Amino acid sequence: MVNLKASLGNLAIDGVDHLAAIIRNRLKRIQYRPDVIPEFLAQTGLSLETEPP
Repeated sequence: MVNLKASLGNLAIDGVDHLAAIIRNRLKRIQYRPDVIPEFLAQTGLSLETEPP
């Protein structure tokens, strides 16, 4: 699994606009990979399951 931080690596940027464009691009990649959502949640200790009241 490659997350946003790992995909940026040691990146040299030309400014804030360049960085924002790169982050938008990486987030869009994640958007089309719903299989990674459970992996991210597992690292936080959160769950997609609702708890009974």
